[in-house]
Amino acid sequence: MTAHEAGAEGGADARGRVTITEIAREAGVSVPTVSRVVNGRSDVSPATRARVEDLLLRHGYRKRPASNGTRAALLDLVFNDLDSPWAVEIIRGVEEVAHAAGVGTVVSAIHGRSGDAREWMRNLRARASDGVVLVTSALDPLLHEELRALGVPLVVVDPAGSPALDVPTIGAANWAGGMAATDHLLGLGHRRIGLIAGPPRLLCSRARYDGYRAALEGAGVPVDDALVVPGDFRPESGFRACDALLDLERPPTAVFAASDQMALGAIEALRRRGLRVPEDMSVVGFDDLPEVRWSAPPLTTVRQPLADMGKLAVRTVLRLTRDERPDSARVELGTELVVRASTAPPRARPE
Repeated sequence: MTAHEAGAEGGADARGRVTITEIAREAGVSVPTVSRVVNGRSDVSPATRARVEDLLLRHGYRKRPASNGTRAALLDLVFNDLDSPWAVEIIRGVEEVAHAAGVGTVVSAIHGRSGDAREWMRNLRARASDGVVLVTSALDPLLHEELRALGVPLVVVDPAGSPALDVPTIGAANWAGGMAATDHLLGLGHRRIGLIAGPPRLLCSRARYDGYRAALEGAGVPVDDALVVPGDFRPESGFRACDALLDLERPPTAVFAASDQMALGAIEALRRRGLRVPEDMSVVGFDDLPEVRWSAPPLTTVRQPLADMGKLAVRTVLRLTRDERPDSARVELGTELVVRASTAPPRARPE
């Protein structure tokens, strides 16, 4: 039998090593049960423990050894997608800290597909990464359990949903940022303020929307659902959403876009209709990507410290590889309103 054939029969990875997922399938138990056996926990029946241990021994499964204070050599940085300048800013922060620590970085995109996530997991086992930074993605619970069984620490940046209690997270003050953007427009005198929202499955999108609502309600301005249009953080969705807002019988006088890229798409939609920013409509973004200071006009936006989030994520995962616990399991870095030339008081016209 060839090594390849042996791997196929045993459910092995690229190096012929069996995974706990295949062990669980062969034993007829869950992945968490195999993980409990691997980690020596007592909450497994004797018969099940014996069956799983026999399979582990037969397939030569080896748990990843603890670091014992040794320095990490390789980290995995995993995105859902890599087609955004936003991702580049995160990578810049990650690379700065990793390079200074002498740690290599492997960047991957799993595109929200379970098959891609499983392929990434196989590759991670093969290259023996020392830690994982996961960005704006939801990790399959089975893959998370396998990371834990392998002893690979995980940190999540800008979690897509509620993360596991034992996983540190790094985020930004999205609610405060959404409120600051809307407060700025209210302070200029706008009362019909549109929102181009991000994907509702993401916690950051919901927090920015909640900040928008809180600012309106605090100013005594009713929330008009017709002024809230969904987007996906990309410029094309900002363009379409702004077109939809302009088609309303009473369009807004200002728009808060929940990402800079959607704000740039909205500005292009206004330009194609012969409308000017901010004379005909004010626009605020969110992120403060490098290019928005050079847009026409330069964009008022909420700065979130993307590179700093990447830096802190690496520092946290490196601490975990040394068996040190982070100071806090949930960290939110501050956001800041940056006022440029894309916002102004509304023109005198009926509201």
